[in-house]
Amino acid sequence: MREGRAIGEGYNRRELDRDPFAHAELIALAQAARAMGQWRLTGVTLYATLDRARCAPGRWCRGRLTRLVLGANDPRAGAGGSLYNLLEDGRHNHRVQVTRGVLAESSSALLKSFFQALRAAED
Repeated sequence: MREGRAIGEGYNRRELDRDPFAHAELIALAQAARAMGQWRLTGVTLYATLDRARCAPGRWCRGRLTRLVLGANDPRAGAGGSLYNLLEDGRHNHRVQVTRGVLAESSSALLKSFFQALRAAED
């Protein structure tokens, strides 16, 4: 979101596109960058269901994202504060403000449902 309106959105398309980088967050950030006409995402807030380690250091910090709002924690691999805190690490040249645990229970339930359906489709 920027100035109170959505400028990008995404959902996990890895299986559908057979693309290891087609995560919801990355798709949403790419759309936001196109909508803004630049790669610097200053003033943008990303809302994510899960704290993801894959996306955090490269895309969120380097894209100059201003704020990240996270739902569920990922204690095994989260880099937005669940396991690591790469986004607010003072060694980076940019830090992302992180708000954690927003709608955590419903985010967790949504993720469990998604992965159960994915496993059922594979059987």
